[in-house]
Amino acid sequence: MPGLLSELDLTRQIGDKSEYREKVNELQLQLLHFQRKILESQRNVILVFEGPDAAGKGGVIKRITEKLDPRLLRVYSIVKPTEEEYRHHYLWRFWNKIPAQGELAIFDRSWYGRVLVERVEGFCTEKEWSRAYSEINYMEKTLADSGSVIMKFYLHISKEEQLKRFEKRAADPYKHWKISAEDWRNRKRWKEHVESAEDMFAKTWTKYAPWVLVEGEFKWYTRLKVLRTIVKRFEQEFND
Repeated sequence: MPGLLSELDLTRQIGDKSEYREKVNELQLQLLHFQRKILESQRNVILVFEGPDAAGKGGVIKRITEKLDPRLLRVYSIVKPTEEEYRHHYLWRFWNKIPAQGELAIFDRSWYGRVLVERVEGFCTEKEWSRAYSEINYMEKTLADSGSVIMKFYLHISKEEQLKRFEKRAADPYKHWKISAEDWRNRKRWKEHVESAEDMFAKTWTKYAPWVLVEGEFKWYTRLKVLRTIVKRFEQEFND
């Protein structure tokens, strides 16, 4: 059964490089303006990024952060839990990373790993990932009720485009670190990963923490869409 990801128009793009750079600079300046407003508020901002390997999450995060005051933000690249983290509830390591009032945290992958890769790879039981939807919703509602602005982005690309990016990374000595055996293994279960993402949208798309699905095939378009979405939300939340 077709889902939300199949409805995305992955052909969307920005063709003019000078226009792209101009828009990025304009949006980055607006983000810097809002960073001061966030600091003066008694609220925080949480940005979550999910999506297939090589979907462009790192490039988007770079454009968000490169002009901001680094003292007021943190970027967390989430990998497998440490031995200590395994001994706690899976959400424990994320509660420790929730930003203080006036600050911003960006998660390159997140607590949604429980219902995505951990579900697909069998790193948790069906009972565990099935109950995780309500656990996550409750956590996010608790944060939203206390003033957190939560934005969740899912960047999507085609399986064919992912292969092109994998091969390009493997051939580039400066980007070889971006590709691993785990990435190739995940690719073999593409259909299962898409199905788990669709279930995630259906069960964790809430009024207080909705998902934003982003076409990731053309990186310029992807970055501008995310930046514009964040600025628009900040205008709603932090304008006087």
